[in-house]
Amino acid sequence: MENQTLVTEFVLLGFTMHPRINIALFVLFLLIYGITIGGNGLIICMVIGNHQLHKPMYFFLCMLSFLDLGYSSTALPKLLTDLLSTERLISLSACVIQMYVILLVEGSECLLLAVMAYDRYVAICHPLHYPVLMRWGNCCKLVFLVFFITFMLTIFPSIFTPVTFCFNRINHFMCEMLAVLKLSCVNISDNELVIFSVSFLSLLLPLTLILLSYAFIIRSVLKLRSAGRSKAFSTCTSHLGVVALYFGTVMLMYFGPSSMYSTDQEKYSSIFYVIISPMLNPLIYSLNNREVKETFKKVLTKLSS
Repeated sequence: MENQTLVTEFVLLGFTMHPRINIALFVLFLLIYGITIGGNGLIICMVIGNHQLHKPMYFFLCMLSFLDLGYSSTALPKLLTDLLSTERLISLSACVIQMYVILLVEGSECLLLAVMAYDRYVAICHPLHYPVLMRWGNCCKLVFLVFFITFMLTIFPSIFTPVTFCFNRINHFMCEMLAVLKLSCVNISDNELVIFSVSFLSLLLPLTLILLSYAFIIRSVLKLRSAGRSKAFSTCTSHLGVVALYFGTVMLMYFGPSSMYSTDQEKYSSIFYVIISPMLNPLIYSLNNREVKETFKKVLTKLSS
């Protein structure tokens, strides 16, 4: 974002200035951050260290955990520091970097979830073609496309929508785009149009691909015997849970002009997709995936012996 402004730093208002509430929130978010780092880090280590998990599905799961770590580590360390501080300042450059990283991770996660749905579609609907269509070279190309398309959709358009800031108090715990745009000196209707367009492309299109993939999956699974159905659905339930949790909260935030939402609604909605979702994703996959659970048990056995 090309900013023509005298503002050199912002004040993050956070949740409250009450010391006791801030201490309680600090303990809560520190616990969440620890679980997020531990859970996603464990997923990454298990996928890398266990040859049985060297499959496309777990490669994409590993990338999802990497993005979740990026989400939490971009916002939570600063939030934890601010909860114990009376001066919640962030420089303009640090604010822009935090905002862009969150946008990049957010868009990448949407597209990655669509790629994971496509992987399940090929595995279930076209099992004979799966080794060819989802060979490692293609998987790496898909991940590259995820990051490239996200960059072109979320970062590149902002170059052509410069913003001049007249205020420096952000009613948020991080530099979230909608909250930052409210500090603009001028009418931000053009920026809202860009946000709406980017939201449509980066949220609704991946969600449409996911729904289409599962429509074909359900049609194919219904043709199987009962034993085959349960096995096929078991590989999809975890992904569907993550999709519902993530897309539900993100679409609440971004699908529409920022003027339609109160700042407090934006702030509390952000908690779910930036803080809660990265913590729950590894738990959802661990509890619903047999191979991940077996690998986790082996890791615990090695650690205890």
